[in-house]
Amino acid sequence: MQIASVGSAFPKHRYTQSEISQALLTRWEGKLEEPRLLTRLHANCGVATRYLVFPIEHYTTLVGFKQTNDAWIAAAVELGQLAIERALAPLGLTAADISAIFSATVTGVASPTIDARLINRMPFPTSVKRTPIFGLGCVAGAAGIARASDYVRAFPDQIALVLSIELCSLTWQDDDQSIANLISTGLFGDGAAAVIVIGDDVKLPNPSTGPKILATRSTFYRHTEHVMGWDIRDSGFRIVLSPDVPKVVEANLRGDAESFLADQGLKLSDISSYIFHSGGPKVLEATEKALGLPEGAEGALALSWKSLSEVGNLSAASVLCVLEDTLKNHPGKPGTYSILAAMGPAFCLELVLLQW
Repeated sequence: MQIASVGSAFPKHRYTQSEISQALLTRWEGKLEEPRLLTRLHANCGVATRYLVFPIEHYTTLVGFKQTNDAWIAAAVELGQLAIERALAPLGLTAADISAIFSATVTGVASPTIDARLINRMPFPTSVKRTPIFGLGCVAGAAGIARASDYVRAFPDQIALVLSIELCSLTWQDDDQSIANLISTGLFGDGAAAVIVIGDDVKLPNPSTGPKILATRSTFYRHTEHVMGWDIRDSGFRIVLSPDVPKVVEANLRGDAESFLADQGLKLSDISSYIFHSGGPKVLEATEKALGLPEGAEGALALSWKSLSEVGNLSAASVLCVLEDTLKNHPGKPGTYSILAAMGPAFCLELVLLQW
C-alpha cells in the first residue's frame, strides 16, 4: 500500500488575517461587547493568510442554512474536481482508473453527495465504490487515508481516492459572538485536497516515490463529545470548541502513539518526521509537549505550523495539505519512518505509520 500522490485546490480569494478581522468587526458592529477581543483572538491563531470561497463582502448576502449550503455544494464540486485532477495528473492517471472514493467533509451536506456529483462531471467508472464520510471533522483526512489503505489491502490491484473539501467560512454564525465562534472565524480557512492510495499490485504509468502505508490505528476517547463538533441549528453549523482540546492531546497522544508503534516493533525515536493536522497553536504546542518534540516553526512540526500560517486550519483537508508539502518538498530518506496523524470530534485520534 502506498500514498502515490496528493493534490490541493484553493479558492481564488485570499486575505490577510487582519483584513478578515476588520471585515468581521464591521459585519458585527454593535454585536460585540468588546471588539478588541476579536482582534486579539485572531492575532493569536497563528494564521497570516487564508483563502475564502467568496469575496469577503459577499458573506453578508448569505442568509440561512439553505442558501449557504447551496453555495457550499456548488463551490465544493468545483474545488473537488480541481484537487482530484491535480492528484491524478502527475501519475499519468485519470478518474477512469479509480476503483473507490472516500470523501470527507464536515462543513456542508448534500444528497447526492459531492463525490456522486463529481462522477457525473468526470470519467469515473460507474462501478466505482463510494464511501462518503460526514462528521469526523479534523480527523477525517487521516481517517480517510486509513480506510483507503484498508480497501487496497483487500484489493491490491486497485486504486483508491481520498477527497476532502472543507469550506469553513460558510459555517460562520452571525448570531454567535461566543469565544468559540470568534476563535473559529480566526482559525479556519477554505480548501480541498485529494490523495491517491494504491495497492501493492498496481503499476503506475508514472512511478511514485510516495511512502508505503505500514499500519493504522483508530482511538476513540469515551465521553468527550463536548470537546469539539457542531451544534446544528436552523442557521447552520454552530461551532463547539472547548479549551479542553489541548488537554486531551497532552493526556493521551504520547501513550497512544507509543502503544501503536510498539505493536510495529518501533519507538518514537525511530520516527524521522511528523505529518500532523494544523489544529491551531495550542494544539500544535500540546502535540510537541506530549511527544517531546523540538518546538515552533523550525521544529518537528514545522510544516504543520507553515500550513496553519499560510492557509489556516482546513479541518479534514489540513493534514492532507501538510502531506502534500512533505511529498513534494520534504520527503523522507529511503527506509525512514513518518507518522501521519489527526484528532477530531468524538474526541478521537487517527494514526498512520508510513515508510519511505
